[in-house]
Formats: sequence, structure tokens, C-alpha cells
Amino acid sequence: MQNLTKKGKKTKKKTKEEITEEEISEECSVEEESEESEQQMTLMDLLGGGAGGAKSPEARSIMFVGEVTEDRAADLVSALLVLSQTKDPDAERAEPIKLYVSTYGGSADEMFGIYDVINFCKKFCDIETIGLGKVMSAGTLMLASGTKGKRKIGKHCRVMIHAVNAGQVGDIFNLQNELEQTVGLQDSYIQAMSHETNMTKRQIQTLINRKVNVYLTAEEAIEKGLADEILE
Repeated sequence: MQNLTKKGKKTKKKTKEEITEEEISEECSVEEESEESEQQMTLMDLLGGGAGGAKSPEARSIMFVGEVTEDRAADLVSALLVLSQTKDPDAERAEPIKLYVSTYGGSADEMFGIYDVINFCKKFCDIETIGLGKVMSAGTLMLASGTKGKRKIGKHCRVMIHAVNAGQVGDIFNLQNELEQTVGLQDSYIQAMSHETNMTKRQIQTLINRKVNVYLTAEEAIEKGLADEILE
């Protein structure tokens, strides 16, 4: 006997194979919805379970480990902007953000993007930078840009400063143009470093003019004003 719908129309009885296919389809649909839900987690959730969680000291710590790339810079900038705006309604400023840095360096453009955002965020809260393992190239400005008096460095952390690198190919006119841009980047780097450290522009230029990677110990980094104290 055939089953009937409410309208009295005849319906075909589903086979065992069709029922199995529907169950599989439903399971896949549930899994897809779960994946979409996870992808839609906000940055606030990742930083500690919402606005309240992002106020805790643990949730206000950021680890930046690896090359300074566009993707990593975007993640760091987003976290800094969110945390700097998260505070108790009655508080004048947000709680400090701890930024741990361990990098061999990377893109100068992304370095300046991070630098600008750190300076913006310091209007709302202190940024405590901590150098660990290695802080080199683009990472030196990230370490130095923290709130003065609250920049720390690991005892065995290696710091390295060098000239801006560039590698271009093309006709002589484009090469000349790229050279001018690279010189401009280096001038901006020297200006920023002189502002954040104890070194003058001339002293930084002298280091860069060695045409080699200039390595500093943690103590030397403190002496030159890239950090304020040894992490203990």
C-alpha cells in the first residue's frame, strides 16, 4: 500500500538507500554549519571570550613570532586595535597590552604599519614590548616602539640592526626609482629609531654604514635605548 500526503497525493516510499543518502546529507550540513560558526568567531572571542575576557591580563598578551609578513601584521594590528579599545567603563585608560616579539625581520612596509598602529594605541593604553630569542631587522623598531620604561628584553635575546634591503630588476629608469624609494624607507627607519631610542640619527647611520648586520647583546640594546630592562 502506498503512503499518502495530507493532500491525498500518492508518495513513493523511500528506499533504504535514499534514507541513508539523506542522513549523510544532513550530517554534512550540520558539519558545514559548525565550521561556518567557528569561522565566524570574532576577534574578541579569540582574545578571551568576549569583551569581559579581553580585559584579563592573560588575554591582553600577544605573541608575535616569525617573519613580519602582510598576514601576520594584519593579525597583530587587529589585536592591538581591539585590545586598546577594551576597558572598564570607569577606567581612564585600558589595561596594558604585553607584546612579545621574536623575529628575524621581514617587510619594511608592514613594519611601519605596525609601528604606526602601536603609536596610535599608546594613546589608550601602555604597550609593554618584550623581546625574546631574536629581535632583528624590522623587529628592532617593534621592540623599541613600546611604552618607554616598559620595554623588556630576554637576557639571551640577540638584536640585529642593518640597512634596508631591496632587490629589484628592470630597466635603468625603474631601478633608479626603486633606489630612491629604498633610500626614503631607510631615512624613515633612521628617523623612527632615533625617536624611540637613545641614539641620534648620526649614530644610527654610522651603524648602518658598516654594511654588515650589526648584532647587539641584551645589555647593549638597553644601553642604546631599544629596551629598558632585562626580563626577569
